[in-house]
Amino acid sequence: MQEHNLHVYNTLTRTKEKFEPFSPPFVGMYVCGPTVYGDPHLGHARPYITFDVVSRYLRHLGYKVRYVRNITDVGHLVNDADEGEDKIGKKAKADQLEPMEIVQMYTNSFHDAMRALGNIPPSIEPSAAGHIPEQIKMVQEILDAGLAYESNGSVYFDVEKYAKTNDYGKLSGKVLEDLISSQEREGVRNLDGQSEKRSSLDFAIWKKANPEHIMRWESPWSDGFPGWHLECSVMSRKYLNFPFDIHGGGMDLQFPHHECEIAQGKAATGIDPVKYWMHNNMITLDGKKMGKSYGNGINLDQFFTGDHPLLKQAYSPMTVRFYILMAHYRSTLDFSNEALQSAQKAMQRLFNAISSLNDVKPSGSSTFNVQEWVNECYAVLDDDFNTAQLLALLFESVKVINQLKDGQTKLTEADLDLFKEKVNLFVFDILGLKDEEAQSGNQEEVDGLIKMLLKLRQDAKLSKDYATSDAIRDEIQALGFKILDGKDGSSWERQS
Repeated sequence: MQEHNLHVYNTLTRTKEKFEPFSPPFVGMYVCGPTVYGDPHLGHARPYITFDVVSRYLRHLGYKVRYVRNITDVGHLVNDADEGEDKIGKKAKADQLEPMEIVQMYTNSFHDAMRALGNIPPSIEPSAAGHIPEQIKMVQEILDAGLAYESNGSVYFDVEKYAKTNDYGKLSGKVLEDLISSQEREGVRNLDGQSEKRSSLDFAIWKKANPEHIMRWESPWSDGFPGWHLECSVMSRKYLNFPFDIHGGGMDLQFPHHECEIAQGKAATGIDPVKYWMHNNMITLDGKKMGKSYGNGINLDQFFTGDHPLLKQAYSPMTVRFYILMAHYRSTLDFSNEALQSAQKAMQRLFNAISSLNDVKPSGSSTFNVQEWVNECYAVLDDDFNTAQLLALLFESVKVINQLKDGQTKLTEADLDLFKEKVNLFVFDILGLKDEEAQSGNQEEVDGLIKMLLKLRQDAKLSKDYATSDAIRDEIQALGFKILDGKDGSSWERQS
């Protein structure tokens, strides 16, 4: 493994901590996956791009990462509550389909979007419905520990009893007494459907199915289904063991979902399940979270086609990825067409520079300290995966590349090779960007054809046939390329 000084912001301690996994070189990472009842949207892109970069960088440092990301296909009720319809069951009824048809359709859609965005698939992608026996077993373990109770066929986690010997609220910063007094003031205890619970704070770990509920399984307590929070505790434990290194997800999952995960895991096993809790911030529109349940979601396919009234144009998957990486993952990111258009132009400038780097020739000496620049790139990645600062350093490299082309900066062969290697490493391997235009056709053929046209143009200029020279220039520009005339001849790049 490479020497590094990686520090990770741990939501649990609210500090940046040196990353020291339990069993190096192995790293266990669990990230909450999607509830597959609709097409993936921009809000889905952020966590999975974030933790794709985390996984890529850890692997680059030499860690063997087991990345587990679940598929929620049962138990997630509307409004994230313990009452009401299952999100997938509701969609299945509305579309007159089997729930597993809905699950398959939107899992496929999710995978298509993740591939388009350049995300490497997780090591394991388990589903909640595929782990019902394990969930029933954990419910029984929590009951045996005396930290849950059965009521009318449902089983609820006893939050107040758990909190007598454990710090419930330590992840989210919620104070139990404040939660109790707040809900008592609002009269939540007396709402219909809450009478099964001893406290409004208690949450379902097994729910008895109503007669109209489609998705149900036999259990010792009732025909029913697991609570939403339970699946992540069960599947992270099965595939990573407790305790494991990193648990990731959106900031909106801190409470109650992740807080409940900690409580369930500790109640069932006596072990705090996770060392580092990492949370990405939200993507907002006019300051409000974007998402299906907020009525302002734009699905990813709409971004790729431009087919949405809020979009002024289509944006490629790599433009969306670049836009997300332009902000640190813990910062809010407000959607705007202007920001996406800026990302599109900036990304193309970066790709143009990298493409032209292949034409740079080495010199006898260096006037730019490549190793110092490389060290700075690693330093910002080691500072809680700061992709925004890494991109700023990569745009410094664009200036250097332009100066190398103009002869203002020089690099020895060894420094030039190192520079090329690390630029490609940071842009393509770690940030996971792809030059979609370069990959859309045979790049060697494109290079050859453009170079041939430039030679014909140069021959025409030497023959003083300026009309032909200008016509060739105009045709090249019409194809989306820009000609750069210099003292050593002409070169080209894609127009941003």
